[in-house]
Amino acid sequence: MISPLLDVQDLRVSFSGKEVVHGIDFHIKAGEKLALVGESGSGKSVTALALLRLVQNAHISGSARFFNDEKGREHAADGRDLLSLSEHSLRGIRGQEIACIFQEPMTALNPLMMVGQQVAEVLQLKRGMSYAQATQGAIDLLAGTGIPEPARRSGAYPHQLSGGQRQRAMIAMALACKPRLLLADEPTTALDVSLRQQILDLLSDLQRQYSMAVLLITHDLNLVRRFADRVAVMESGNLVEQGNVDEVFASPQHAYTRRLLASKPVRNVVEAHPSDIPQSLVRTKAMHVSYPVPLGGIQGWFRRGRFVAVQSASLDLQAGQTLGVIGESGSGKSTLAQAILGLLPFSGLLEYPGFQGFGPESGAGTGLFALKSVAIGKFPKSLRRHIQVVFQDPYSSLSPRMTVEEIVGEGLRVHEPQMKPSQRQQQALAALGDVGLTQEAFPGLLQRYPHEFSGGQRQRIAIARALIVEPQVLVLDEPTSALDVTIQQQVLQLLQRLQKERGLTYLLITHDVDVIRAMAHQVLVMKDGAVLEAGPVDQILNAPQNEYTRSLVADAG
Repeated sequence: MISPLLDVQDLRVSFSGKEVVHGIDFHIKAGEKLALVGESGSGKSVTALALLRLVQNAHISGSARFFNDEKGREHAADGRDLLSLSEHSLRGIRGQEIACIFQEPMTALNPLMMVGQQVAEVLQLKRGMSYAQATQGAIDLLAGTGIPEPARRSGAYPHQLSGGQRQRAMIAMALACKPRLLLADEPTTALDVSLRQQILDLLSDLQRQYSMAVLLITHDLNLVRRFADRVAVMESGNLVEQGNVDEVFASPQHAYTRRLLASKPVRNVVEAHPSDIPQSLVRTKAMHVSYPVPLGGIQGWFRRGRFVAVQSASLDLQAGQTLGVIGESGSGKSTLAQAILGLLPFSGLLEYPGFQGFGPESGAGTGLFALKSVAIGKFPKSLRRHIQVVFQDPYSSLSPRMTVEEIVGEGLRVHEPQMKPSQRQQQALAALGDVGLTQEAFPGLLQRYPHEFSGGQRQRIAIARALIVEPQVLVLDEPTSALDVTIQQQVLQLLQRLQKERGLTYLLITHDVDVIRAMAHQVLVMKDGAVLEAGPVDQILNAPQNEYTRSLVADAG
């Protein structure tokens, strides 16, 4: 009997005596793609990281045999047990024979090094390349992952790239040594559907070329269906089901697997009536956002170039509705939202009809606040209360040094400084209750810190923080992209309920066509900073006029 490339037996992982992975068995053959799926906290990432002993303060037992020959050996004894190797021996395997793609590129990448340097460093240390070879090799790897202008992007720092571009830079680092096994922990979380498919095609090509096996950790079931050969389902640290992808998806045997497959966003919004007279809350006309960038050669000594992130974007956000902005990573979606929030300078016209008495251009009683060519910091504080934001990554947007009470109540301290602490506390509890977090379910809720909650719970805290000042408009910047399918469904249902109960207006930034279909009334399609197409959701998704829109819808399946 031929053994696989990796054979895991009775893997157990515990922290301080509490077991979180309960004796699971699985294997991966050379050139095979195995997907490990499950909800947040099911033990997927811990399982993958435990194979290379990258989990701190964990007790790991069992065996994980990795075989020298890609085709396997006849006897299990020929394999190296990753869990019993010395740290020195394991260091030679990490990055060289087994590589990792981590879920959070912003925390995995060094913020003080240019991304090209970080990729080149792997080539120099692991493959012995010269500086010049490694520099060019880094550019080639970045180009291979679909990053536009790879030579220029290689000289950028992580914070200067979009979320999707940072993820692709990390994929380039992982593939630098052509590993035989790739542990990919949510490698496409931050990518839009078209780029997600490009990355999957890239990984598939490399896997075939180098007989590379892939252990894919993901909550995206569409991705599993398109990419993996076999799937293993985890629930609460247990492996409840595994088998061929087609068989498991067609006939799931375990109730938990059936629940995962049923967790698809469902549309449940108040539809606009044709006879309703729309009330605009936010309008932009020919909005333009650009950044200074260095120029190459001697001309860079005397002047700087401009990178246009948003060009002549116009939109109309109507009261009580959701305007969905969709496009690939780097298309300008988040930049447009930040300009509307007054967080980036812009040129063009930004209007807030219906918000009265906010500035010198508003006019007495006209209810129109308009800004042209605004620099950062010019927005009046009273306007900020009425337009709040929920960011993509709650882990980085919530201060780790503040308690839940301080985080949620911060808006009241700014906008209602006269309010007593006891009143703020009651308001915070009410806001948290509105998003499904109560003291009964979470004892000591207000005194807890963000790291004590799951990803979905942290996002609910972020929504409560925005809601506590009773805004009219919520800007939702990829609010569910980092969440697994069941938690995503819960957060979308929460947002739908809040919109119905409070008449909220949403500006929804996303790359997920299913989320747009479930939430949006109007859709704006962006690419390379320009608006390609706009209109009602049914028209845009069911009869798109632009070729790019058609490809987005087709890639979403």
